[in-house]
Formats: sequence, C-alpha cells, structure tokens
Amino acid sequence: MSNDETIKTDEAAVEEAPPTDENAVSEEQVAQDAASDADKLLAKAQEEAKQYLESWQRERADFANYKKRAERELRESRDQARISTLMTLLPVIDDFELAMSNLPEDVKGQSWVEGIAAIQRKFLKILDDHSISVVDPVGEAFDPNLHEAIAVMPSDDVESGHVTETLQKGYVWGDRVLRPAMVRVAE
Repeated sequence: MSNDETIKTDEAAVEEAPPTDENAVSEEQVAQDAASDADKLLAKAQEEAKQYLESWQRERADFANYKKRAERELRESRDQARISTLMTLLPVIDDFELAMSNLPEDVKGQSWVEGIAAIQRKFLKILDDHSISVVDPVGEAFDPNLHEAIAVMPSDDVESGHVTETLQKGYVWGDRVLRPAMVRVAE
C-alpha cells in the first residue's frame, strides 16, 4: 500500500468509527457548559433588569416628590404674594378705624360718613375672605406670640398680666402672626 492509500484508509476508519464514550462525554460536557453559560447570562440579564427596574422606580419616586415639592412651593409663593399684598392694606384699615373712632358728634349719621364706614367694612370683608383674623385682645391674658406690650400700667378693672387697651389691632393668618397687636398690659 502506498502512502496515499494508507491516508485514505485511516480517514475512512476515523469516519466509520462508532462514537466512543469519550466522544459522547465530550459532547455532553459541551452541552452542559453551553447550558451553564446560558444560565449565567440569563441570571446576569435578570440582575441587570432588576437594577434597571429599581433605578426606574427610584427616579419615578424622586420625580413624584419633586412634583409635590414644586406644587407646594408654588402654593406657598402664591400665599406669600397674597398676604404681602393684603398686609399693605393694614395701615389703611388702621386709618379708617382711627378716623371712625374719632368722629365728631355733629357729623355722625351723615351719608358720607356711612359711605366711609361701608368702605371700611369692605376692607374687613376682604381680610375675612382671605382667612385673616383680627386680634383685639382687650381683657385677655398677654401672649407675647400675639401681642406686643407697649406699656405696663396699674389697673383696677383688669387683673395683672392681662391686656387693658389695644393701641393697634393685630392680624393672624392661620397660625402665622402677620402683625402683633400693640397693647397696654395691667401690672
């Protein structure tokens, strides 16, 4: 036999040889390795998907919190602008009260005085419509959170530590003091 024939015979023998246990084990090992690699890739993909989902949920919660904060800040800004505008009216209301409390007897009951009283009531209604309350604490216990003591005076009518006279009314909005009432307090 020549070398060419020997090579052809060896090739035919290799092709015709039945699979051995070693070949079967090798193919089975390759299949197991491929399955193991696929499981690892799947686990990795699932972990990444879980991380992306958690990240997305955090971002969504952050956005919801931002939206609530922005709405609250806008509402507070509107309230602050409204209150600031209304506070500019307080000296005008004080002037109306001072004028109405010092009317001479001969002008009381005249139509123009009634007109001024109507304007004063409109101003007070505006404050009431915006939930601003008047603080006129005569006879009440002095509260440094709501009142500003201008003087302390002896009094037989009011017990010690109570307001005897309101010199300038105060105003509150909810639990926020816009302007404390200026008062005299009994000794």
